[in-house]
Amino acid sequence: MKPIAQRRLAASEIIRRLEPRVGQVHGVSFFMQPVQDLTVEDRVSRTQFQYTLEDSDARELAEWVPRFVERLRSQPELRDIATDQQDQGLRAHLVIDRETASRLGITPQLIDDTLYDAFGQRQISTLFTQLNQYRVVLEVAPQFQQGPAALNDIYLRSASNGEVPLSAVTRFVQATTPLTLNHQGQFPVVTISFNLAPSASLGDAVHAIEKAREELNQPASLQGEFQGTAKAFEGALDGQPWLILAAVVTVYVVLGVLYESYIHPATILSTLPSAAVGALLALMVAHEDFSIIALIGVILLIGIVEKNAIMMIDFALDAERKEGRTAQDAIFQASLLRFRPIVMTTLAALLAGLPLALGTGPGSELRRPLGIAIAGGLIFSQLLTLYTTPVTYLMFDRLAKRVSRRDAVESLGQSVAAS
Repeated sequence: MKPIAQRRLAASEIIRRLEPRVGQVHGVSFFMQPVQDLTVEDRVSRTQFQYTLEDSDARELAEWVPRFVERLRSQPELRDIATDQQDQGLRAHLVIDRETASRLGITPQLIDDTLYDAFGQRQISTLFTQLNQYRVVLEVAPQFQQGPAALNDIYLRSASNGEVPLSAVTRFVQATTPLTLNHQGQFPVVTISFNLAPSASLGDAVHAIEKAREELNQPASLQGEFQGTAKAFEGALDGQPWLILAAVVTVYVVLGVLYESYIHPATILSTLPSAAVGALLALMVAHEDFSIIALIGVILLIGIVEKNAIMMIDFALDAERKEGRTAQDAIFQASLLRFRPIVMTTLAALLAGLPLALGTGPGSELRRPLGIAIAGGLIFSQLLTLYTTPVTYLMFDRLAKRVSRRDAVESLGQSVAAS
């Protein structure tokens, strides 16, 4: 393709445009996936994302994989379902009629030795010369090695030294057999690969696959696991709530030590929901998935957005403690005096994130969710926190005074009762 600066469509959009055309080619299945310089994939597959099924019993695995693939093809979130299972190879199995062979004095070992003499390249002698040595290998002529029908020309020597055709004591059974059998660790495994539908995210695909597996009621010995990018995404989803919770708790502890209060850190943290909502709305408007990069943007917003409330609350607490102002007068004065610094710092952070959100060129797909999350969170939180932070400050201040008044009354009652 042309460089990304010279075209309007992304690689995934070009693939979706080409799929109907290449699908008209008969006799071949054509799969495409965008090539990435940085990837976490550990195996090669036909499509972009992988899911593996593992079982200690290869026959059970071969039985359940087609059912699972058929169920996945009915999921609207998935496209281009493919698998590396190759179990349609042809196998000719030679079955010995042991009763007939026993009557003729033919043992299974004799049949095995005869077949190995004919097709196994048995070394029967070595010729030595003055300068070299030559190994003598026994086998049938090439014209008798062209197919299974050549076994009809093989004769066995019976116990009475008579010749018995191999077809008299054996028969052919044709069946299917795997051409390849992949392993993951010590057990057989089949890799199922898939692409995403145009309107689906990787999270939707993960839920669809887990739901399909639950509906099939697969045996407990059949284990499924995502691989590559899908596995990294699933691991990120598992750690997201704990990561955000750890960041919020850390900020609360630091602010609590700074202001020597349990209430005012909660006032500052009340600005975080608006930032998260703004980031998610911006991603939805821009049709971007909530990826790991977007999550990094939300975590960055925790530190950027809080400075708006810190500027106002720090000034208001200082006015209350040193100038003796009421809570309402202090937060009102703080909102007026800190408005310009708040707007300036927000604009500085917003203008720094716009190049990431609007930039083009190689690698812009990776950076764009970060810029969009930061810009959306800053704009939305800036519009709300200038109004909600003073209200929250006054509400928590009244709550703190009510609690302290109740504690004072209880302590006074206890002292009177003791006297």
